[in-house]
Amino acid sequence: MIDLHTHILPERWPSWTARSGYAGWIELAHHKPGCARMQASTSIDGFTPPKFFREISANCWDPAVRLAEMDGFGLRAQVLSTVPVMFSTWAKPADALDLHRLLNDHIAEICRRHPGRFYGLGCVPMHEPELACRELDRCMGELGMRGIQIGTHIGGLNLDEPGPRRVLAHAASVNAAVFVHPWDMIGSAGPDARRMARYWMPWLVGMPTETTIAIMSLLFGGVLDESPSLRCCFAHGGGSFPGTIGRIRHGLTGRPDLFRPGAKDPLEYLAKVGPGGITPAQFWVDSLTHDAAPLRQLLAMFSPSRVCLGTDYPFPLGEQTPGELLASMPEITEHARHLVLEGAAREFLRL
Repeated sequence: MIDLHTHILPERWPSWTARSGYAGWIELAHHKPGCARMQASTSIDGFTPPKFFREISANCWDPAVRLAEMDGFGLRAQVLSTVPVMFSTWAKPADALDLHRLLNDHIAEICRRHPGRFYGLGCVPMHEPELACRELDRCMGELGMRGIQIGTHIGGLNLDEPGPRRVLAHAASVNAAVFVHPWDMIGSAGPDARRMARYWMPWLVGMPTETTIAIMSLLFGGVLDESPSLRCCFAHGGGSFPGTIGRIRHGLTGRPDLFRPGAKDPLEYLAKVGPGGITPAQFWVDSLTHDAAPLRQLLAMFSPSRVCLGTDYPFPLGEQTPGELLASMPEITEHARHLVLEGAAREFLRL
């Protein structure tokens, strides 16, 4: 098995608040062995307490702990990417780039020390396309990574806006995979924040919506048409896109005036069955659906060669035992099972 969707951080790094001269940066507070709090600074001098984000354990930074857990699961490899809160698109681009370089160097070093067990996806300052393309080149060249992880929007800009579009076109030109992960979820700030405050709704409702917005932006914005070799994979089973595709298609048919001229039916980008067999979808999703029915839908909509095993390790919304849901579905053929557990990720990453 290859787990495409996992996150990692260094165990420690310098204070970016002190380094940059302004607050808002994520720091780790190690408060007992194997446990740390992710928290954002709220002042330069530490006069006001930091804002708590989440508790993490050693499996978020220690490769030895990861490898032991992977071996227990029978997992061949993990694909490492940073925790999305580290995207830092709110920060000055040069400061974000410095942090991203540190994170990318850390991931690359782990991959070098454990060949075949870990593959890396880098992080780039998407809010400054020139810097992002330069760091993307470094990730693919000097660091030997397989691609990058980006957010579903860039500081409020959808992925079909000129800046993100330029970086995505460059990713296609250098054969970089792009893993799209939701962050800065819709409704988590501003006037709707109160409505989303309860029941973990930013993660349970906002994240699937974010991913749907990103997919619609790439499809209806013509990004995949302009860069047909672009390889994108969307986290969390494509969010709410698979469950709302009927409504989306109906909207295109009923109000074509609200779409880009020449916008295609979304089905054009999904799997097709023809005389020669199945043509897979033009983009990938991971398998993290938590339920067999939507996973069956993904396999039909995208084909098994476009659904990658993804667990969101090591976080609580992930699949705690990799491949457990797929194993509970006896109707899945061995060939399809192999593609989801390994083959789709190999093709996405060009391993």
